[in-house]
Amino acid sequence: METKPRIAVLGGGSWATAIVKILTENLEQVNWWMRDKECANHIMQFKHNPRYIQAIQFDIDKLNINTEIQKIVDVSDILIIAIPSPYLAKAFDEVEVTGIDKKIIISATKGVVLGEPNRIPARYFHKQFNVPYEKIGMIAGPCHAEEVAMERLSYLTMACEDIEIAKIMANAMSCRYIHTSTSDDLFGTEFSAILKNVYAVASGIYHGLGYGDNFQAVLISAALRETKEFIDVVHPIHRDVKSSAYMGDLLVTAYSQFSRNRNFGSMVGKGYSVRSAQIEMNMVAEGYYAAKGIYEINKKFQVKMPIMEAVYNILYEKISPIMEMKLLAAKLS
Repeated sequence: METKPRIAVLGGGSWATAIVKILTENLEQVNWWMRDKECANHIMQFKHNPRYIQAIQFDIDKLNINTEIQKIVDVSDILIIAIPSPYLAKAFDEVEVTGIDKKIIISATKGVVLGEPNRIPARYFHKQFNVPYEKIGMIAGPCHAEEVAMERLSYLTMACEDIEIAKIMANAMSCRYIHTSTSDDLFGTEFSAILKNVYAVASGIYHGLGYGDNFQAVLISAALRETKEFIDVVHPIHRDVKSSAYMGDLLVTAYSQFSRNRNFGSMVGKGYSVRSAQIEMNMVAEGYYAAKGIYEINKKFQVKMPIMEAVYNILYEKISPIMEMKLLAAKLS
């Protein structure tokens, strides 16, 4: 494949918007599918996304935006999927899209695919579209869209079983404010990215309940151990979970002011119902859906995961956050 293949971003949210910004630093053209025609027209006229990360100003001469997904798929070699996991299957179910099996798929979706039998995105694309695993990749690492907009230095890892594809993506997304690395651990990075959202919800709940930084450090240390134990069972290969694709992403999601999962958890800890917290945020907190997905997946593997189970109990079994997190805190001591 040519060193600068035709790349598309599918999705119109904050992370999709940030990824398009990064790609325009290197590519002469970025193909971009978004559902909302009014939003697409606004970008072409006013050079920014009216709904997400409005501070990002685009060079519209580099954008090929279309609201028909098939037209974007047809003119692209690599599809970066940046659709939130609750809407991923729906986006492809609404229209019949052909030719995806011939593309390289890069997931920027960090969640369990809603409506599927607890599938992570890589497995969804493999089963749904017959894309070989070696042609599926993952964008991992600590990188909030808001900091991309401010061009603050960030680090991303491109994970793919075919390391040459990982290198192509690393080159495409490397720029002055984005440093990139590669990995062959597709499943480990993807499960880690899903789990860190669950642990960020836990961190937020504790914050809402009034626990301090000292305890948060204990919680996140335990969350990293829990992550390692789970992904080592699910996909047992050698990996260093202390690297940025795992530990770094966990830390920023658990602590950052931009973390929607932490903010969602904080509201739950302060007494909001799950539904009222979702309405108040008006954004997707993937940790809510991930808690149930990982809970169901772990029925097969039976890994001891007290933090994940505590979050699941609060969000889905309606257990009191005060009581559940007090019990969890005792287990972490």
